[in-house]
Amino acid sequence: MEILQEKQVDPSKIMQIGMGFWASKTLLTAVNLSLFTLLAKGELSGFEIQNKLGLHKRSLYDFLDTLVALGFLNRSGIKNSAVYSNVEDANLFLDKDKPSYIGGILEMSNNRLYPFWNDLEEGLKTGKPQNETKNGGKPLFEAIYANEDRLREFIHGMGGVQAGNFMTLAQKFDFSKYNTLCDIGGSGANLSIHVAKNNNHMRCISFDLPAVNPVATENVYKIGLSDKITIRSGDFFVDDFPKADVITMGNILHDWGIDEKMMLIKKAYNALPKGGALIVIENIIDNERNKNAFGLMMSLNMMIETEDGFDFTAKDFENWATDVGFKEVSVMPLTGPSSAVIAIK
Repeated sequence: MEILQEKQVDPSKIMQIGMGFWASKTLLTAVNLSLFTLLAKGELSGFEIQNKLGLHKRSLYDFLDTLVALGFLNRSGIKNSAVYSNVEDANLFLDKDKPSYIGGILEMSNNRLYPFWNDLEEGLKTGKPQNETKNGGKPLFEAIYANEDRLREFIHGMGGVQAGNFMTLAQKFDFSKYNTLCDIGGSGANLSIHVAKNNNHMRCISFDLPAVNPVATENVYKIGLSDKITIRSGDFFVDDFPKADVITMGNILHDWGIDEKMMLIKKAYNALPKGGALIVIENIIDNERNKNAFGLMMSLNMMIETEDGFDFTAKDFENWATDVGFKEVSVMPLTGPSSAVIAIK
């Protein structure tokens, strides 16, 4: 006779998530130390890594072997005989010398966000940001745009983390019926670059504040697309959007409250011709609000970083877009937890 085993309740998930900051801080520290950039040049022993990064011997192998166990490093040998190298994804995405580097967002997470999230409970109780503004500092974007080095780091980080989404959109979305695109809050012009590279007929405008202009111009020039991409300066709160067949916004709407969201969607509607498309790229939360954990946590991060910002579901966006006058809304999955919501005028 078969005896049914009673299902065991396992606490491992609780411990994995509850102590998840251990793994997170280990990876963030490795990125901040440029460990993966160092190993991209070739494998090294633990002693060589210790000397090159200025580490103490005490926890050297615990640190490096944790990164092995977490799947970020390869290793042959053990301890004194160990030789370390990057795994494939770390080599591609965490080497600062590669254009595919996404570590900028991780550097910002380590240097800024990590301590702010310690005050999540206070934010949940007060509804107030928990970043530099708590101590009289400037709001996030004002502080970033006021410092050229910080601005370049931010643009580089955002461009890297969005690269996969922009590439997927440029290849999956049917641009054949359109000729012009304007990317609102275009930052380093990365979205425009991917669209122009993959759709030879498209002419793009990257629209952002004047401080961004030199970085965007430099990026476009380096890639050889100055004849297809125009860098235009302006303030999307103050100025009308440039007219275009397609208006894009990548991680823009979630920075703002409902009134600003509606205003930006309305401005996009006014700038588009009939049949034109508004494409919004975000970590769109699933309509049931129980699957896209990253999108939901990004919304918590907006509470920590901004006065009124929050992330949203595809249904939320559909309601806003149709209220403004858009006729048709669809969702296009991109990479990881990100999607594009597309509204047609």
